[in-house]
Amino acid sequence: MGSVAHRRDAPIAWLLISPALAGFAVFFAYPTLRGLYLSFTEFHVLSEPRWIGLGNFRELFGDATFWHSLVVTIYFVTVSVVLGILVSLVTAVILHRLAVSATVRGLMVLPFLISGVVTALVWSWMLDPQLGIVNVVITKLTGEPVLFFGSGGWAVPTLAGLNVWKSMGYNAVLIFAGLQTIPATIYEAGRIDGASELQMFRRLTVPLLRPILVMVVVLTVISSFQIFDIVQVTTKGGPADASKVLQMYIYDKAFGQFDFGYAATMSLALFVLLAAVTFAQLRMARAGESDTD
Repeated sequence: MGSVAHRRDAPIAWLLISPALAGFAVFFAYPTLRGLYLSFTEFHVLSEPRWIGLGNFRELFGDATFWHSLVVTIYFVTVSVVLGILVSLVTAVILHRLAVSATVRGLMVLPFLISGVVTALVWSWMLDPQLGIVNVVITKLTGEPVLFFGSGGWAVPTLAGLNVWKSMGYNAVLIFAGLQTIPATIYEAGRIDGASELQMFRRLTVPLLRPILVMVVVLTVISSFQIFDIVQVTTKGGPADASKVLQMYIYDKAFGQFDFGYAATMSLALFVLLAAVTFAQLRMARAGESDTD
């Protein structure tokens, strides 16, 4: 009887999930397959795609700008992930120990809800070398402003700082939720054994948070590799390509030079890189278990 009922429910089930399937097919499956096909073609919009096989991939390996953009992207991701996880972890631990209200935790998530364009505009005004409030204070203290977006040495760290500011609250709330699952008796036992707060943080909190931390790291790495809007609004890849991340180069190739075939090839390379990095992180960090398993 059960199998007959399931067969009768199947048409209704397919009807209910059909909108989601249609959206998946139109906005994900087809663009993915189309991009995969275009990566093997020479396509400049106004002409039909011309199959060139691995020609784009051979060009990719000899493209100095691509490798420079990849190095800049890795630099940006490294700074964003290391600084972001440290700040989020410390913030979450402080929130957990102080038992801050849900309202405060909700306010912390607000920067994550602000669009990247708005974030970039506000911070570009605040960091302006002449009128920005941050540089006004720095000028009074040091006598000269800092070219946060106009200096090759400052551009990427500044962009990483903006990215950390935007995502820190959301990551801290995720880590805070993980802290809530750790029994208080574990910390009580640590205090009885004479462990200090720092020792309990290193030997109890961090190991028990391994699954949550791995998830946060993976999400942060993926979002950092996909950075575009903040860079486009603030530096546009400058100065002298110092902040030209891979997404900026792909955008320039596709919508600046209309070389969609080569842009699709770089997008495919970025996808493969993200998949490999994510898999490696999950394997090395043993994402599904904590150090106490």
